[in-house]
Amino acid sequence: MATLYVVSTPIGNLADVSPRAEETLRSVDRILAEDTRRSRVLTQHVGAKAPLVSLHAHNERGRIERVLAWLGAGEDLALVSDAGTPVVSDPGAVLVRAVQDAGYAVVPIPGPSAVLAALVASGLCSGPFLFLGFPDRKGKSRTALLERVASSAEPVVLFESPRRTVRLLEDLAGTCGPERAVAVARELTKIHEEFVRGTLAHAADHYREHPPKGEVTVVVGASDSGPSAVDLETRLVAAKELARELAAEGMKPSAAAKEIARRLDLARNDAYRIVHDSDESTTIA
Repeated sequence: MATLYVVSTPIGNLADVSPRAEETLRSVDRILAEDTRRSRVLTQHVGAKAPLVSLHAHNERGRIERVLAWLGAGEDLALVSDAGTPVVSDPGAVLVRAVQDAGYAVVPIPGPSAVLAALVASGLCSGPFLFLGFPDRKGKSRTALLERVASSAEPVVLFESPRRTVRLLEDLAGTCGPERAVAVARELTKIHEEFVRGTLAHAADHYREHPPKGEVTVVVGASDSGPSAVDLETRLVAAKELARELAAEGMKPSAAAKEIARRLDLARNDAYRIVHDSDESTTIA
């Protein structure tokens, strides 16, 4: 029976392609690709000769009849996305259902996933988790998603554009609280891979100063994973003491606030407030 293979591909590092994925891409008759230009880099890397056919969000339904005809003629096909596992926040779900309904086999070829890569290195997951993909940009659906994250008893994984990452972190901080734990993964498996771990306030501060580039995956800790009220109060007391010490050393307020935020994992705004309050009390004394 003709088969549609759903093939997971590298999310950045071509060395992550599995031997089974390589063999599948070399053996099929056609490869359905979200972006043929990006997928051509991979097919050339593995030596696949099959023609690439575009299948993306805007033409997926229109491709179904042709895909079924190819399968009906006995051709094996592979479905790939630009990176990672197809169908997960990528086109393909409509096609997979149509192929199954037509009685053809759908076989997954597992492999790289930004969701799992971010989770295992986040330090925030040891069991169940929730994946919500890309948040809507505005409206009630975005509000509902933020509230769902805030109340989740499991870590939540989100994808976001680098241009909207700071806004997402700010909105999450406003809904979940600035002290909720988060890990932001950027450029996973690539040369400039980066993790920023801490609180939502800390991550938002970081990316305001260092606008992110490349692919971004956000892992928000479960609703009970943030620091306790006692832990936060302890760090605030320590911050006040540190503010006095740095002021006595002659450090400028802006530099002192930055140092306090870094050492004690506090939001930059909280650190500035503590430095300002400490400076005022010193002046009055």
